[in-house]
Amino acid sequence: MTQLKPILTHLDSIPSTPGKFKPDKSSTYNLYRLRFHPTLFPRFTLWSFFFIFFIVLLIFFSSPTNPTAGNSRRSLKNSLSPSPALGPNWEHRVRASARPRSKTGFTVLVTGAAGFVGTHVSLGLKRRGDGVLGLDNFNQYYDIGLKKARQGLLERSGIMVVEGDINDVVLLRKLFDAVAFTHVMHMAAQAGVRYAMQNSGSYVHSNIAGFVSLLEACKMANPQPSIVWASSSSVYGLNSKVPFSENDRTDQPASLYAATKKAGEEIAHTYNHIYGLSITGLRFFTVYGPWGRPDMAYFFFTKDILRGKEIKIFETSDHGSVARDFTYVDDVVKGCLAALDTAKKSTGSGGKKKGAAQLRIYNLGNTKPMPVGRLVSILEKLLKVKAKKKVIQMPRNGDVPFTHANITLAHTELGYKPTTDLEMGLKKFVKWYVSYYGSKKKKSSW
Repeated sequence: MTQLKPILTHLDSIPSTPGKFKPDKSSTYNLYRLRFHPTLFPRFTLWSFFFIFFIVLLIFFSSPTNPTAGNSRRSLKNSLSPSPALGPNWEHRVRASARPRSKTGFTVLVTGAAGFVGTHVSLGLKRRGDGVLGLDNFNQYYDIGLKKARQGLLERSGIMVVEGDINDVVLLRKLFDAVAFTHVMHMAAQAGVRYAMQNSGSYVHSNIAGFVSLLEACKMANPQPSIVWASSSSVYGLNSKVPFSENDRTDQPASLYAATKKAGEEIAHTYNHIYGLSITGLRFFTVYGPWGRPDMAYFFFTKDILRGKEIKIFETSDHGSVARDFTYVDDVVKGCLAALDTAKKSTGSGGKKKGAAQLRIYNLGNTKPMPVGRLVSILEKLLKVKAKKKVIQMPRNGDVPFTHANITLAHTELGYKPTTDLEMGLKKFVKWYVSYYGSKKKKSSW
């Protein structure tokens, strides 16, 4: 596919900036006294022990040597000099990007900043006055050109994106030496369910080993940052109870991707318990919108419908509809920022725990599952092109037939309330898509 030149000046699709979350004083819930609730995490089962055993083996055999601990913030010039590729002004640029506009603003490291959700979260943070430094490895899972275009969007907003891997402990040490981050928004991950059948190692490398590397850097920082990270609705796996609630079982993953996200939740619990890191996990439900991921159904359906190509719509083995709880990206950003605003400080210092720390997990969904067929119908209407559809049985590749979020906990404790329905969200996406790629419509029967 020959990609048309991106129109990067189109700003209509940039998400609106939510302000910092202000809890309702009249609420019967005190957000800042939130503690770890045992009911949010199911009792250990055989699967849970399997995950922990797997994590221990991984860390023992593959994790890099930990950086030397230091109890004080040091200049890069006195520790590790940036490599020539980073340039002589690298440290200055890093600090300038991470500097908040006000004394009350946060200083946030966003991993996966050139990714879909990472870009939107970074822009939301920057617009409200927080300091933001991005980190992304620009892997080739999908079009790097799209990631670079997002990077350009961020840089025009004053956000630097450092190109590097979260497994690079030397780079992480440089970043944490240069900036005293108050928060880490960890969005970096190897995404996608089906791709795990082609490259399973990338999921372990990014979602498990990478998460451990980042937590190691956070635990040794002084002060330790509070962490908000992206888990996934996929952890509910083969769970048949709907809607999915945070206290439902999550020990039956249907894909390797889901298993690595479940392992991440167990890892988060461990680092919270041992090192006093304040950690909030967010289970995203099928996030969509402008600047989205090309591997998502709504994205490649749009591309194929415009090109007159046949699209495949999955159905269950008993000919039932496959449904997803599609969640618009601006709503997810509001949930991410609310989680950041209500995160309590970590309690450790220099890798040593000094008290109990906050540990939370929330669903961020739309609570309105839609059949994939309905998604296609809306796209046909917006694109004014009739799709060539082929209905086939869902393959055994790790996909699940439905997702449905119970967001009661997020609503109560974060004030999370999605406001964008599927048709409105897809309208914004299509507007962005046509602006970015151009429209090459085939003759239709409309």
